[in-house]
Amino acid sequence: MSMDYDKLLNPVAVNMKPSGIRKFFDIAEQVEGVISLGVGEPDFKTPWKIRETAIDSLHKGRTCYTANAGMLTLRKHIADYFESTIGVSYDPVHELLVSVGGSEAIDIAVRSIISAGDEALVIEPSFVCYTPIVEMAGGKAVPIATKVEDEFRLTAEQLKAAITPKTKLLILPFPNNPTGAVMRKEDLEPIAEVLRDTDIFVLSDEIYSELTYSGKHCSIASLDGMKERTVVINGFSKSFAMTGWRLGFAAAPEGILKNMLKLHQYCIMSSPTTSQYAAVTALSECRGDIEKMKNEYNMRRRYVVDGFNRLGLDCFTPQGAFYVFPCISSTGLSSEEFCERLVYSKKVAVVPGSAFGESGEGFIRVSYAYSLAHLKEALYRIGEFLEELK
Repeated sequence: MSMDYDKLLNPVAVNMKPSGIRKFFDIAEQVEGVISLGVGEPDFKTPWKIRETAIDSLHKGRTCYTANAGMLTLRKHIADYFESTIGVSYDPVHELLVSVGGSEAIDIAVRSIISAGDEALVIEPSFVCYTPIVEMAGGKAVPIATKVEDEFRLTAEQLKAAITPKTKLLILPFPNNPTGAVMRKEDLEPIAEVLRDTDIFVLSDEIYSELTYSGKHCSIASLDGMKERTVVINGFSKSFAMTGWRLGFAAAPEGILKNMLKLHQYCIMSSPTTSQYAAVTALSECRGDIEKMKNEYNMRRRYVVDGFNRLGLDCFTPQGAFYVFPCISSTGLSSEEFCERLVYSKKVAVVPGSAFGESGEGFIRVSYAYSLAHLKEALYRIGEFLEELK
């Protein structure tokens, strides 16, 4: 007797759209000779000192579980990191948790806060995981579309207009993937002012915080009255080129974090031990490597923005992360059509802006976490593609 899987499966999972990013990775793998500018992954190797620490921990047989929340030594370093970067003090015992990448931290934060029927405000365009996670928790994701004329920043007016009695969470992802937008202190203060008199919590995804190109990254948790209503998500993937090590961290008030920890205990147990040892070295000895990588990204950023503008595709100048988000609406093609035709005709893979929410339609996301040689060749091929469209 065959199983009827449609009756067996959770309908929320069944109706969930696959990641629009993944679709173009799959196409790129099938087309020979493709230059892929789609992956949000540093092209640098993890700094050697970090790798060396991991190797040494394996040699010494340090392969057992750690404390569920992560090694206390690592959490103390994370507390120091937050103090020095965003100026917020966290108790390493009760307010910090080491997760399997920033993605797990986002998942357990959302599931700890959102119940059936709750609404979560999702700033878009933004990374693809937020809405599915909210929906799997039984909540409703309410998108707020940022606009290029606002430099893709959330405004207090937009926030006020979106709040309802069911609003429980604001997901605030800055520096932003895919737009590269950042929100400075003067942009965040009006948002905080709207929230202070509500029971709305904030999930601040700051995974690209170290890749802020002018001035210093500001966390909404650092503003008056906001630490107690914010969970800050960060990690090692982007800043230390440690994507495959799968290590992130979350900081939150004890009342929130202890519930996140329960989910983490049941679903994960503890983050990879080898990665945790490596992360201690990353924070204690390799902060200088971040600056070197950021300087390289900054050079590529300027090159790629200038390249797209010269090709006639208006390109917002990103202030953070390692993506550009040029507008392709002048071609008359949808974002998906543009990307499909480009990958098959010119063997350049980029991601349609529509993968990051409806407001991303008319744009494409291009990662500049690649060598200048790759970027130069890709821009040349895109130029050929645009000429052939005329």
